[in-house]
Amino acid sequence: MDDLDLKIESPRVRIAPSPTGALHIGTARTALFNYLFSKRYGGKFILRIEDTDLERSKPQWEEDIIENLRWLGVDWDEGPNPENPKEYLGDFGPYRQSERKKTYEEYIKKLIDQGSAYYCFCTPEELEAKKNYFMSIGKAPQYDGKCRELSGSEVKKNISLGKPSAIRFKTPKKKIVFDDLIHKKIEVDSSLLGDMVIAKNTSLPLYNLAAVIDDYAMQITHVIRGEDHISNTPKQILLYEALGIEPPRFGHLPLILGQDRSKLSKRHGAVSLKEYKKEGYLPEALVNFMVFLGWNPDTDREIFSMPSLIKEFSLEKCQKSAAVFNQNKLLWINGFYVRQKNIKKLTELCLPYLMEANLIQPVLESQKYPPVFGGETIRQKFLISESQETVDIDYIEQIISFYQERLKVLSEISELTDFFFKKNVIIQKDMLKWKTADDKTALDALKSAENILSDIKDWTQEKIKDRLLIEAQNFKTGDRGYFLWPLRVALTGKKASAGPFEIAAMLGKEKTIARIKEAQKMLF
Repeated sequence: MDDLDLKIESPRVRIAPSPTGALHIGTARTALFNYLFSKRYGGKFILRIEDTDLERSKPQWEEDIIENLRWLGVDWDEGPNPENPKEYLGDFGPYRQSERKKTYEEYIKKLIDQGSAYYCFCTPEELEAKKNYFMSIGKAPQYDGKCRELSGSEVKKNISLGKPSAIRFKTPKKKIVFDDLIHKKIEVDSSLLGDMVIAKNTSLPLYNLAAVIDDYAMQITHVIRGEDHISNTPKQILLYEALGIEPPRFGHLPLILGQDRSKLSKRHGAVSLKEYKKEGYLPEALVNFMVFLGWNPDTDREIFSMPSLIKEFSLEKCQKSAAVFNQNKLLWINGFYVRQKNIKKLTELCLPYLMEANLIQPVLESQKYPPVFGGETIRQKFLISESQETVDIDYIEQIISFYQERLKVLSEISELTDFFFKKNVIIQKDMLKWKTADDKTALDALKSAENILSDIKDWTQEKIKDRLLIEAQNFKTGDRGYFLWPLRVALTGKKASAGPFEIAAMLGKEKTIARIKEAQKMLF
């Protein structure tokens, strides 16, 4: 049993994203760790929307956060109701900061009235000049306290004149010590912080004060967030103390870096959850991948289901050093989960990609197929777009089964299988030649394959395979690649694909012979 197990009972944790952009891997990882922590110890996981940045906060980004957390299986106990966003789950709402102004006003006025905060009327130009001065003498820039001791009458006069102002916190000079759940003991000298701005006005707090008020009001017991927030924690502890509130326990997760140890970005393969979903990553793969970005189970085990993660998770097993984002590892994990799907479910997941590529379309046009990447219904009949032939779902399932072992992301399915749905394939002449083969060797192989296949009456994969393998063993050099390679390329137009026997069986005799003849024309 971990040391923390003895101290944790029904924790309340939260994730508080700002709806100013799409949900990315860093925020999703933090949400996952909070979710696992709460479930491990029988607690509650809260989703709070920090939308006080009115210019950048947009409803579509909140929808993105809600949709993609649910897609991951990271469901919250309290917060916006995903079925009806106008409603809330839980008893400590509202769970959007934009709706909590009255609460903020109460606490901000308390800080001002007790002398812990004050109005600052310094202009942006004055503040910039002070900043430049401190930097010029080699000191860290901080507010010089010009407005700290303004009298009540001066403050009232400035307010009555409509002077722009902000509200600053009177930072006491002391040593702040807290026991981080991951990094252990951390000490900060508050004299280095200066008098920080905590609110734009009496109803609009900035991040540090809003987080303190909301965490207290929502009875948050543990704040688990990224390491980039360590600098905020001493400031928040001071605000807790000024308000006479017991702070929660803090734990800061390691940063996520690219493989070159630089800040994680799109060039490292990190994109929004929406983009991962669209590309064909599975939610269980992303969960399994993200949990290893800062957590180590102390075993060689690499694959965990959500229930097993809940059972095994502990902050004691979180690392202090930065986690490295490995795109190849993510692909490997996703491929593993693709291989675990039964073929009916995998086909259901792949159908939208085949339809988006206009390779197939549902036969029953009157029944609208659900939006790409979000549908559940599977049509039993489909039209191949180019030929207008009708095929049933079994035909598509069979094609997808050929590629289940090599499929890494679902979006690859269209490019891998497009030749099954097209009248003709585009072939590069040099691709038809195996190793050192010349044009004549490749042409002889295709002619021989045409003759053998033309004689087959019972067109089955077994018959095709038996007849072609006999010829492949006897063909010229004895290296059967000289015989089978040009055949497979003639049928697919690709360097890599399923085997020629399976492909020929699926294409049918007429298409197979026609493609072999077309390929021969390139070698005359």
